[in-house]
Amino acid sequence: MTKTYYRLVDVQKNIYPSSVSRTVSSKQKVILDANALLMPFQFGVNLDLELERLVGECDVLVPSSVLGELRKLVGTDKHAKAALDLAQKYEVREVEDSGDASILSLAGKEAGIVVTNDRELIQKLRESGIPVISLRSRTHLVIEGHI
Repeated sequence: MTKTYYRLVDVQKNIYPSSVSRTVSSKQKVILDANALLMPFQFGVNLDLELERLVGECDVLVPSSVLGELRKLVGTDKHAKAALDLAQKYEVREVEDSGDASILSLAGKEAGIVVTNDRELIQKLRESGIPVISLRSRTHLVIEGHI
């Protein structure tokens, strides 16, 4: 059985796995999935402050498919409407794919970091060499990437 080890990466210095081509830009792109947009309401995490702490000044993107996911949840999740309102604060990018494919595609195109707590998506992102920001101890966000 092969073990994969992960470590925290220094995004400020643009340390990324060699399998992902990255360009140095003035602002890092950060992509939010539906799960990330629900975090502030479920766990009280301030996304903006946490992203600033981890990445510094950044452009936050929300794939249009994520808005669709949140709209479907409005009737069943008490935080979905608030998450949908929060999403409008950020830049919404039109995408053709849906679900995890839209997140992976946008992260690849934008050389972005993805914020999610979705275990399946985290695994796909790791396999693609895309850095991930996730919730730790229900109190703060951490960033990780491939070694």
